[in-house]
Amino acid sequence: MFKRDTFGQLIFLRKLVIRVFGIITYVRFNKKNVAKIKGAKIIQHLPKNNVLFVSNHQTYFADAAFMFHVLHSALDNHPNEIRLSSILKCMITNLYFVAAVETMNSGILPKILGLAGAISIKRTWREAGKEIKREVSSKDTNNIEKALNSGWVITFPQGTTKPFADGRKGTAHIIKNYKPVVVPIVINGFRRAFDKKGMFLKKKGTELQIEIKDPIDIDYDDNVDNILYKVMDSIEQSKKFEWRSNH
Repeated sequence: MFKRDTFGQLIFLRKLVIRVFGIITYVRFNKKNVAKIKGAKIIQHLPKNNVLFVSNHQTYFADAAFMFHVLHSALDNHPNEIRLSSILKCMITNLYFVAAVETMNSGILPKILGLAGAISIKRTWREAGKEIKREVSSKDTNNIEKALNSGWVITFPQGTTKPFADGRKGTAHIIKNYKPVVVPIVINGFRRAFDKKGMFLKKKGTELQIEIKDPIDIDYDDNVDNILYKVMDSIEQSKKFEWRSNH
């Protein structure tokens, strides 16, 4: 009961948060909307640690919550669907997601959600709605390294819900330095179904799409610009996809 994860968080408390919010979000994802999942079989063949999921981003919390459902269900031998029983089993307790400190500190509910496995980092380019320039915190990168050594990490390279925004080089540096298996995820429909934070349902009956692709073939000795381009291309947020979406 008193076992702790790599960050000292009580595992039973993490499981409690995952189960409670799993029940709440399951209804929103699988009853009030339609879950359409593709490629989740790959999840069953990934190593137990040093896996980095990279994804585009449409809401602050709904995206990550949906991914939690998909990963737990796939590990419970139900790929390409989400099962309430799977999230209640808590198939994986060393699953983390990267989030901005200001987002996680924006209220009591985000703080509680953070107990499910948030790695809070300081943005280097924006704070409180203003553009800034700040050095990457060594504490932040060390925490991501610890999480990768322990298990799986979900990150959103754009650091914003704005579509086709440039990716941040921090993700490429993480890949280059820690050499994880990089699994791309492409999502769609969350912006239509939920508000920006992903807390409130905006439209029922929306198809919530997620595609888990094969791991990216990465040369870890390549430069960060090329690595970042591969990442952004794999999650369909590079400039060529922006051009296609406008035509």
